[in-house]
Amino acid sequence: MNATVELPEQTASPLEHRLQPYFTALAQFPSFKHLQASKLYSELRPELERVLNGLAQESFAPPNASSKVSDSIRATAWNIERGVRPEGIIRVLREHTQLQESDLLLLTELDYGMARTSNRFVARELAEALEMNYAFAPCYLALTKGNGSETRVVGDNTQALHGNALLSRYPLRGAHSLALPNGKDKLRGVEKRLGCQRAVIADVLHPAGEFRAVSLHLDAHSTQKHRERQMKLVLDHLDNLEPRLPVLIGGDWNTSGYNSKRAVYAIAGFWRRVMMGVGHVLRNHYLHPERWFERGLFRELERRGFSYRDLNEEGVGTLHYDVKNLAVHENLSDWVPQWCFRFLHWSLREHQGRASLKLDWFAGKDISPVQAVPPKVVGELRDEDGALSDHDAIVLNFRLGS
Repeated sequence: MNATVELPEQTASPLEHRLQPYFTALAQFPSFKHLQASKLYSELRPELERVLNGLAQESFAPPNASSKVSDSIRATAWNIERGVRPEGIIRVLREHTQLQESDLLLLTELDYGMARTSNRFVARELAEALEMNYAFAPCYLALTKGNGSETRVVGDNTQALHGNALLSRYPLRGAHSLALPNGKDKLRGVEKRLGCQRAVIADVLHPAGEFRAVSLHLDAHSTQKHRERQMKLVLDHLDNLEPRLPVLIGGDWNTSGYNSKRAVYAIAGFWRRVMMGVGHVLRNHYLHPERWFERGLFRELERRGFSYRDLNEEGVGTLHYDVKNLAVHENLSDWVPQWCFRFLHWSLREHQGRASLKLDWFAGKDISPVQAVPPKVVGELRDEDGALSDHDAIVLNFRLGS
């Protein structure tokens, strides 16, 4: 770890790099604090910051896309779980009755140069195939292949980036990202990463008018207060942007209602919910996190002039836990002890072994939903190999103006 670092000159792409030879050495540090104190970090820091503060943006939409005349805008937000099967995702976005013809895609969890997704640049592939413009911001430089079954995939990471994106049929102006503080040290644990979650922000030049879009993924391994703090930082940033425009925020906000910063906190929270009554929690809290456990985040939105109640399908989950899903068990076992699953299965014994949570949301300012086409959670997005993501998509048809 004390070897002299030799990096090539910056490549043409803002995100391409040659950091791969240092992944193993970087992953040896037990915490980011230890890494920061090292000679290796001081030598790599300029390149790490260049990449993690970077943004990739290209235009694939045909020039005549802006000729469409409509005051209605369709937005789809979807956590695509790495983008493991982009062909299936593309087909769904092209052909699904409720998703096709989306003007705007607010996508979270996209890979660039990860072995688990065949080292593809998922955001670029989707944009090119769908003939849309895109802006992609990396959140993490992955020092390992991932978690659970991902650790066994063949091959090595190349660019090893994972992040969030905006895709639009219309021009994107002023695209940039906003770094959000981590809920936990990403070098602690099995899946070792450098970086933090980032909101991707851009102004969309739609024929109906210009508006500001934000693709937002809040931290899963964090407290409820931390997710609220991340949202506040996004809203503060938006308050300082000019010109003032209508705003749409969408994505996976991880509103599980749990303090998931550490496994012990999540386990204690689970038993609290068992004592509250499993059926009661499934109906009134997992599907309505805004009522109690995540109320601070949603109250902050409304305090700042953002609406969410009429922009989402009420009381419908977007992530569904099933005790039969062994892949989910394996991923969770990187974080929680195996014995926990017995109690989890026991708690769901009278509920077909399933629990749904509402994690994905829209919020907006100076926009209004199209009454004839209510917001919708769109599930069962599959191809011949199964579900395309562990999250359902959410769709909103809206107009500019309150």
